[in-house]
Amino acid sequence: MAATKSKRKTNKSALKRWRQSEKRRTRNQASRSLLKTLIKKVRSSKSKEEAVKNLQAAVSALGKAAHRSLIHPNNASRKVSRLSAFVNRIVA
Repeated sequence: MAATKSKRKTNKSALKRWRQSEKRRTRNQASRSLLKTLIKKVRSSKSKEEAVKNLQAAVSALGKAAHRSLIHPNNASRKVSRLSAFVNRIVA
């Protein structure tokens, strides 16, 4: 809250918006990081069964992220499509 200690005058609503955006930013960062981790898990899977299990988790997370406007729906769809194609190419 350095903004309140400076000589500039900042109104209450601006400070509240700043606090809200900080909360959203940290939440969005965590969600994006989780998405990347799930996608990496699918790509690094050794067996077909493991890949399918990780794919289900990744598809679910990508759908939720798109629904929450964390990523664009087309972006989520493209990632799901590419991950599915990758899993289908894995030889059991």
